[in-house]
Amino acid sequence: MKGFAREMRHEPTEPEKRLWARLSRSQIGGHKFRRQSVIGPFIVDFLCPQRALIVEVDGDTHVAGSDVARDQALQQQGYQVIRIANQDVMRNIEGVCAAILGALDQAPDRWASPHPNPSPEGEGLFQINEKTSDQ
Repeated sequence: MKGFAREMRHEPTEPEKRLWARLSRSQIGGHKFRRQSVIGPFIVDFLCPQRALIVEVDGDTHVAGSDVARDQALQQQGYQVIRIANQDVMRNIEGVCAAILGALDQAPDRWASPHPNPSPEGEGLFQINEKTSDQ
């Protein structure tokens, strides 16, 4: 899957190129996106991991029935999926970006809560101090 995702990153469709030009470098609300990310058995077009938001750019090859099942499987894993038509990306990129920003603003921040298994307090600092005192 990772190899196929890598190939897809090297050969994006024109709408994917245009949208990536807007999503890359944290241009939308300061949110970072990845493209062609592998999540379980799926490759998603764009993923904001912090907000668990997936943006799918749909062309003529997408089949509505399989998309519904796929979206449900991703939602069960905690992801929100929004679908955007190729035509919207090509004709109304500003509106598409506004819709994505709206979805990002409504999505919870997955990293706002503390990590469930934090490292012991000062563990790394203790090891650094030991090394410097030995020199």
